Amino acid sequence: MYDQILHFGSKEGLFQAVLDAVHAEVGRRVASEADAARDPWQALLARSRAFLEAATAPDVRRIMLLDGPAVLGRSAWRELDARHSMKHLREHLGLLKEAGIVVPVDSEALAYLLSGAVNEAALWIAAQPDREDALGRAVEALGALLEGMRR
Repeated sequence: MYDQILHFGSKEGLFQAVLDAVHAEVGRRVASEADAARDPWQALLARSRAFLEAATAPDVRRIMLLDGPAVLGRSAWRELDARHSMKHLREHLGLLKEAGIVVPVDSEALAYLLSGAVNEAALWIAAQPDREDALGRAVEALGALLEGMRR
């Protein structure tokens, strides 16, 4: 363990490397689901559901949504999120906007709003006694929310 800490400079450095790996893995899972969708709109829905499924796994939720911001601080956590989930979401929303599928609003602002919504939903889902039921309810509510921005 001490060899690993020395390699990363500190416990915080080691944790940041773990968090970066978790963010990257969640990003791969989300991208895989989005890539399998039949059209860009369905890809957004698939991306959102995949994120909620991945982020509510107990170990991921703990590292990515609870400990990440607490240990590294909100700014450092946001930097990691921006490199992984947020980057892809912003790009996808930009494509939807260019294609005329969503209302013409700022893609960056919309990405932050949706990211905040799904992060909070993931924390809520994970705290529920029936995670699968809560996931279904959250996905349904998120679908309604997303439908409001569709042209």
